[in-house]
Amino acid sequence: MKNNTDETAIIKRCITESIKTKELLLQPPLIEQLITASAVISKAIKDGRKILLCGNGGSAADCQHWAAEMTGRFLEERRPFAFLALTTNSSELTCLGNDYSFDIIFSRQIEGFGKEGDVLVCISTSGKSKNVINAAKTANKKRMKILSLTGKEPSPLSKMSDITIAVPSNQTPRIQEAHSLIIHILCRLIEEKLC
Repeated sequence: MKNNTDETAIIKRCITESIKTKELLLQPPLIEQLITASAVISKAIKDGRKILLCGNGGSAADCQHWAAEMTGRFLEERRPFAFLALTTNSSELTCLGNDYSFDIIFSRQIEGFGKEGDVLVCISTSGKSKNVINAAKTANKKRMKILSLTGKEPSPLSKMSDITIAVPSNQTPRIQEAHSLIIHILCRLIEEKLC
């Protein structure tokens, strides 16, 4: 059994790594990308468009979290914004995975829901998830804007996106923690612009 000193060291290391990763988001290019992303999303909402979100695992949870903040509220009492997480309908996801392939579970939904002028948000720590890349390809064909949240660039997904906010890390937990912060920052900026 490990002693408390070992556990304390693990806790301190995790917190320190998380802080250092988040501090990297203060770099001017990343700040500009956040501002650009909030402007693109805000314009789409003003124009009556939808924001569709996709990702796997923890990133799927991030999609659901972000959609909840925007259809509900973040800090402001306001009208709901049209955010739709493509990760939530288990019958649809398992039907598409079973009848076709797991690789098309998001792209097929975009074929049905996506329209020109909508925004697709792709969340992938690796930037290599095949079903997320297929979603981006379908969104490109539909002339949708693509915003990606990824880990360290370059990645196949970042090359296909109009805007990529890439957390400069290779550690999945640290990237996911930074993605949570990025989502909250974008929620705040979007509410500022639209409220």
